[in-house]
Amino acid sequence: MSIKEILNYTLVQTDHLHVTVYNLLTAAFILIITEILIWIIHRVFKKKIYPKPNIDIGKSHTIYQLLKYFLWIAAILFVLQTIGLKVTFLLAGSAALLVGLGLGLQEIFRDIVSGLILLFEQNMKINDVVEIENEIGKVKEIGFRTTKIETRDNIIHIIPNSKFITREVINWSHIEKLTRFSVDLGVAYGSDVRLVEKVLHDCAINHKKIAKKPDPFVRFNDFGDSSLAFQIFFWTDESFYVENIKSDLRFDIDKKFKENNIKIPFPQRDVHIISN
Repeated sequence: MSIKEILNYTLVQTDHLHVTVYNLLTAAFILIITEILIWIIHRVFKKKIYPKPNIDIGKSHTIYQLLKYFLWIAAILFVLQTIGLKVTFLLAGSAALLVGLGLGLQEIFRDIVSGLILLFEQNMKINDVVEIENEIGKVKEIGFRTTKIETRDNIIHIIPNSKFITREVINWSHIEKLTRFSVDLGVAYGSDVRLVEKVLHDCAINHKKIAKKPDPFVRFNDFGDSSLAFQIFFWTDESFYVENIKSDLRFDIDKKFKENNIKIPFPQRDVHIISN
């Protein structure tokens, strides 16, 4: 049996499908070339594009994902054409399959469509810090059907994309790189409020991860039941680790208050005893 006869040997023959050894090898070659091409594109993005400071990583990742999906779709269509499968027959079969599977595939397709919306609209990008269902995490990967979020505990949550479309999502990184946060505290009545203001401002401005511009500021909020209520506001681009920054700030405030004889009171209640 010659090589030509082997290549032309029919493996599957139906009204809508004709597969020979040559078709099968060609289809495998197309898939392998596609995989290699996607790997090369990924290496180019990883080595040449992602490291550049003036390149938006989120947009670059979106472009890469769309290129990858486009190449795979094109490759699959070429493979189907190579083995002689008619697209009209495939579409008709898919429609029947969708009706048969019903609600199960509806959820999957909703996630896929949601993934495309996320990639095109770019309301959420790689390395954005987001909050969904009271869980804060950093976006590690936006996939075709799911998105991976890394929490502050270094736990990876794999979330269906539809949740980011149908649920309320807070994106701490969406508009500006700097986000404003605050720390609440109270001081004892009789404290020098201007000294309190200066100490709080100095603590914030001296923290290396708190931005100098905009300048942190102190707000005298209220005369509380047991204390004078203050807030120190600051901006940082480390929103993912802001709880650590707040902790550092509280340590420093406690130290400076002790040095300046500023008291942080605890709740007090007066008890009046009436004797008959």
